Amino acid sequence: MTLDHLKSSLKPGFYAGIVALFISVIGMIETFSNRDIIHGVFSISHTFLVIIALITGYFSATRAQRAGIRQHGIDRRAEVVNAIAGSLIAGFVMGLFLAVLVVVANLINLRPVFVNVTPKLIDLLTFGRPSLAGSIVPLSMFTIVSGLGGALSLFRSDIRRLIVTSLLWFAFAGLISEVIRLSLSRLGVNVARKFVTTRGLTPLGAAVMLALIFAIVYASQRLRDRQRRQPDQSSPARKRAVRFRSWGLIFVLLLVLPWVVGRVPSDVLVLVGIYVLMGFGLNIVVGKAGLLDLGYVAFFAVGAYSTAILTSADQLPNIQLSFWAALPFVIGITGLAGLLIGAPVLRMRGDYLAIVTLGFGEIARFLALSDWFSPVLGGAQGVVKIPNVVIAGIELADPEELYYLIMFFCLITLFISWRLEGSRVGRAWVAMREDEQVAESMGINTIYYKMLAFAMGAMIASLGGAVFAVKLNTVFPFSFSVNVSITVLSLIIIGGIGSIPGVLVGAFALVGLPELLREFDEYRLLLYGVAIIYMMIVRPEGLLPSVRRGRELHEDEMAQDAWGKPAEVIPVPANPELSG
Repeated sequence: MTLDHLKSSLKPGFYAGIVALFISVIGMIETFSNRDIIHGVFSISHTFLVIIALITGYFSATRAQRAGIRQHGIDRRAEVVNAIAGSLIAGFVMGLFLAVLVVVANLINLRPVFVNVTPKLIDLLTFGRPSLAGSIVPLSMFTIVSGLGGALSLFRSDIRRLIVTSLLWFAFAGLISEVIRLSLSRLGVNVARKFVTTRGLTPLGAAVMLALIFAIVYASQRLRDRQRRQPDQSSPARKRAVRFRSWGLIFVLLLVLPWVVGRVPSDVLVLVGIYVLMGFGLNIVVGKAGLLDLGYVAFFAVGAYSTAILTSADQLPNIQLSFWAALPFVIGITGLAGLLIGAPVLRMRGDYLAIVTLGFGEIARFLALSDWFSPVLGGAQGVVKIPNVVIAGIELADPEELYYLIMFFCLITLFISWRLEGSRVGRAWVAMREDEQVAESMGINTIYYKMLAFAMGAMIASLGGAVFAVKLNTVFPFSFSVNVSITVLSLIIIGGIGSIPGVLVGAFALVGLPELLREFDEYRLLLYGVAIIYMMIVRPEGLLPSVRRGRELHEDEMAQDAWGKPAEVIPVPANPELSG
């Protein structure tokens, strides 16, 4: 291995070691050890470290292969040697950071400086051997795991994709083992205990889950490959029928979902639905119109407080409406608030717009806390005694019942967003987002469409606020901090700005998963930041980007060759008949 190969391997190992050391000393490893992927065998904290080592080994192997190809050309034997050697070196460097931590923690008490470097952390890193000799454990383990990541880079792309996808889904199943346990408990407590415990999957459950996931991923991959080789020649009517049956199956699954997963996951699904509504609204403002709004929580708060004031008997004398009677007023009031906030910022763009809207969001929270509006808004005590939603004499109080209310609103906003996608209004927003001056020169009334975007985004957010108010039966000003706006903006960035499916994926990833895993709550903002940085560097278009957004972000890459150099422009010869 040459010096270039060594450098290409040391850098990923160095970065991975810093990351592993950082999440260890801030307490993430110890906190996540309370839950297991496989009970008594593998914890979530060990899973994090193993994933870091696998990724490190894979990237160091690919870097070493590229360095070898540039020097020696394509040689399969040299490629294998470079890949394995590079990944082992990177894993050794990563393990060295943790081994040094173990050695220093055994010699010096680090807790006065790093309070989270506890005996339990050292025990986790050394797998029960918290002595000086135990430092060999992380060194050897992560070297081996990184080598496995490097070996993975040598597999064919389809086999590699099958292995990686199956393992990721298996890790996800371990993360949501509590939901699986609650679902299986409906079949019988003894059945659930065989496969899942309160701490994770049993070894039997892990084996069954891994085999099931592997079979599903393999079947879906084969089906996708067959469709790619043999395009569907069905008639348009048959394709529509297949699409209709698929959507029908998804709708049926959504209908029975709360009664399958149970009460606690249903409550999480309601919260996810609230953020999906806000995501759809902010996706119009940011994703379509290109208006960076950091004070979007203000519309959510107006919707919640409007619902609370109009439905609670203690706020306005002689005025108490039902939820459905108050809903049109709530939407109208919040839409008016969107116009009032949008009007002063019509001429602002970019960072200036973001800062001003952030200020409006904070103003809304402080107004709710002020003494001026306390007779109506309740001040710090908020508004209480908000009645439940009633449909046909049925009171929606439990999460399983509120789920259908939020699903109804989500389907309505999904339909609205889908219809706006290719409409004249949607195209005007996209043109305004790309270049406002060009849009104005083409005759687009940018002031009108900006106000329309703010109003529509606000009205959609009001639905989330209304459901939030009747879900808790109380509304407090402290529920509407700037963190809500950050979360909504983060989920549309990670899911894909301007993408409708991206809003759903982002909400489940950033809201649903942390709610199911309470261990994540302390580090939620840190994980948000890491996820956004990763997406900006690796996949700036998001997990499920819109077609237009994906083309915009990758149009420069299309003009490059395989080595990252600008594609050669082939001159077109002049026509001799026209050249004179």
